[in-house]
Amino acid sequence: MKCPFCGSLDDKVIESRQNNSGSTIRRRRECLACSYRFTSYERIEEVPLKVVKSDGHRQDFDLKKIEKGLWRSLEKRPVSRAVVENLLHELEDEVHLKGKSNNEIKSSEIGAMILGKLYSLDHVAYVRFASVYRNFEDVNEFINEIENISKDLKDSKDSHL
Repeated sequence: MKCPFCGSLDDKVIESRQNNSGSTIRRRRECLACSYRFTSYERIEEVPLKVVKSDGHRQDFDLKKIEKGLWRSLEKRPVSRAVVENLLHELEDEVHLKGKSNNEIKSSEIGAMILGKLYSLDHVAYVRFASVYRNFEDVNEFINEIENISKDLKDSKDSHL
């Protein structure tokens, strides 16, 4: 595997891990020339998963597109890259498991999965993502969403007392 830092082809595998669905192997590698550590993935070549959009057209599942949206919602938030990468791997596994019966999944299902993960990770990022995903039209929709979060937080505090 070519080192992304120095270009050397000599490396060693430090750790290998299979994802939950068994479709991907993640390998942590270390370059023997410069000691840079990086991650590689092995995937089974299969029929690509299609995402069914709200207007009915289909497109290939693209994790990079989701990652870009996540980073936009997490901008200037105290969330590490490692946490986001872990979230993306979990999401990818869930999407593939849910869509594997017919190699299709609705974009609304993916959006709901993302919102669920963001809700437990960072409420500000959740509201940012929800505003785009649910196409908020005015400030009242933001206020309603924030009030719902505040109510959930208050209820969870009350149940812990």
